[in-house]
Amino acid sequence: MILQPIDWAIVALFFTILLTIGYVSSRQAGKNTANFFLSGRNMPWWLLGVSMVATTFSADTPNLVTDMVRTGGVASNWLWWAFLLTGMLTVFIYAKLWNRSRVMTDLEFYEIRYSGKMAAFLRGFRAIYLGFFFNVMVIATVSLAFIKIAGVMLGLQPAPALIIAAVIVVFYSGLGGLKSILWTDLFQFSFAMFGAVIAAVFVARSPEVGGLSALFSHPNVVDNLSFVPSISQPELFLSIFLIPLAVQWWSVWYPGAEPGGGGYVAQRMLSAKNEDHAVGATLLFNFFHYALRPWPWIVVGLASLIVFPDIQSMVDRFPDVSTRYIQHDFAYPAMLREFLPAGLLGLVVASLIAAYMSTTASTLNLGSSYLVNDFYSRFYNPKATEKQKVRFGRFSTVTLMFFSVLLALVLQNALQAFHYILMIGAGTGLIYILRWFWWRVNAYSEIAAMIAAVGYSLLFIALENFGMTGMEQDKVKVLGITTTETYWTMIKFIGVVFLTTASWITVTFLTKPISEETLRSFYLKIRPGGPGWKKVVERARVENIELVKEADLKWDVPTGILCMITGSVAIYSILFTIGNLIYGELAAAAILTCITAVSGYLLIRSWNRLKSG
Repeated sequence: MILQPIDWAIVALFFTILLTIGYVSSRQAGKNTANFFLSGRNMPWWLLGVSMVATTFSADTPNLVTDMVRTGGVASNWLWWAFLLTGMLTVFIYAKLWNRSRVMTDLEFYEIRYSGKMAAFLRGFRAIYLGFFFNVMVIATVSLAFIKIAGVMLGLQPAPALIIAAVIVVFYSGLGGLKSILWTDLFQFSFAMFGAVIAAVFVARSPEVGGLSALFSHPNVVDNLSFVPSISQPELFLSIFLIPLAVQWWSVWYPGAEPGGGGYVAQRMLSAKNEDHAVGATLLFNFFHYALRPWPWIVVGLASLIVFPDIQSMVDRFPDVSTRYIQHDFAYPAMLREFLPAGLLGLVVASLIAAYMSTTASTLNLGSSYLVNDFYSRFYNPKATEKQKVRFGRFSTVTLMFFSVLLALVLQNALQAFHYILMIGAGTGLIYILRWFWWRVNAYSEIAAMIAAVGYSLLFIALENFGMTGMEQDKVKVLGITTTETYWTMIKFIGVVFLTTASWITVTFLTKPISEETLRSFYLKIRPGGPGWKKVVERARVENIELVKEADLKWDVPTGILCMITGSVAIYSILFTIGNLIYGELAAAAILTCITAVSGYLLIRSWNRLKSG
């Protein structure tokens, strides 16, 4: 048996506390959908911010980071670090706009921003696409990580492990709705973060690793420590650094990092007491998500290169685990099993289960909110009572979990799923940024963006699968053109972004604008301001309708962008200050601390201007 009795006792205690919190916080949840999906719209910023970061702290996240570190070094984390720019844009520009909308879900936005049958179609289609198909994929991806944890650390087969976890998650998320999830998230994030730090400390101090100094000087590790890939390696520099920072952050729709906000981040912002709490919640989320969380996982990932230098070494060490699950992301749970003592192993296992359940519960609740608010009560049963809506929400929660378990049993690799999600969202990001500030964007624009992103992604995948004629020493030949795998990946991504963006912009100008009445209603409700709405404001003024209020005369988006830049510099500086301290590079850490202080001061000044404006 892998876990000792004390480990099982800790895991059992964790489940007991979790279910107790979920049950106690579930009171009033079944009264109506506002309570079930938005906690009555009166949640404080600190609880919402922790819930956001708990949702992104999934069981697959340590595995994904480990995979990146093992295959591309620390610098490969720029594939997700670049999304900080998206997050800070949401903090200082979009958080207050979402809170003003007063919608139940971010999909309800479509029918206050657009008009006519296409707006209704877009809302209903996205409800099914995101609420069911996409959220099933997300839950299945994190469930894959849970399968690997359960296999290597609990000795459980995939199906029984998932069924047990699924029943518990469905119980408290279906019983208490978002309020139950928020409070269990607070407990689970604290528990998961503590477990991640403890795990990194024990792994680094193990005799096989020999401490941080030995770790960072080991031949298997020393070439993987750089925060930024060397420009002398143009493929890596372009693919994992320059393109993410220059293109990916604004062009790609990705769960938790949606340009303009969306998904569970928007759900939390809509649950906030007011605009200030919405902004504070998203800022806290980005601070925890990017500055504090990554390093325990990175340390374990680097140490795994010493203990398990390749996949075969893990296969040899764990003959009882199916080889289909042993990829580079398997190294994280493998390291924990190797080096954590009894008692502590149970604590860390419980923390990883906490991470899995937090993400799964939030995704279930979000998907259920789409299916209830944007499909069931909007199209299927418009006269549904609040009790009927909540009942259907609980039914859809169970359904989503069922299909997620089935899909998880056929997936193999976390990084594989990450790249597929990036591809099908490539090129759609810009429209989610501009739709708030450019009146000409319409429902056809968004439909074109979705179809183009999926279509062009499938086209490039088909070219790769059917046009590839050979592979030799990392060289591939696609349609007669010889290139490297890395460059081909970049070509696919940039190609999808460019073609998708060109497609939806073209469709925008070829289709009729939405009704003037809808545009004016949206402007009065959201107060976006800016030159993108100038024509709408001027046309209304001709008819003696004044859309611009005194508070809107000074457009605050430029100040918000300044806050975004200074905030991003501050958080990146904290991230790399911690990294340099771990590396023992005190001089670099001191310089970055000064940069943090200066950028933090500038952020506070510009933020005060933003609030006063």
